[in-house]
Amino acid sequence: QVQLVESGGGLVQPGGSLRLSCAASGSIFSIYVMGWYRQAPGKQRELVATRTSDGSTNYADSVKGRFTISRDNAKNTVYLQMNFLKPEDTAVYYCKYATMRHDYWGQGTQVTVSS
Repeated sequence: QVQLVESGGGLVQPGGSLRLSCAASGSIFSIYVMGWYRQAPGKQRELVATRTSDGSTNYADSVKGRFTISRDNAKNTVYLQMNFLKPEDTAVYYCKYATMRHDYWGQGTQVTVSS
């Protein structure tokens, strides 16, 4: 089984930056997709960014050019670098680890963008 631990959430001013981390422990497969999703109050969970084991990335239109997903292979950790943050980015952010067999979710971390 796989456990995901998120960190890095918090309060940031509009235009600021924040980096989220998601560390995976347990059995890590060679082929997988890691991603970030977010859920704002009253909204459904939405995809933010994904990164496959071969290095391919994908971003939601709303964050393209501002957010960057990356990974540290040695630490089995995926990051979400968020720049030029907007109040609309306020949400609970969840990391996801997907294999051919199962999806795993982190516990979520709150990101609040406010003055």
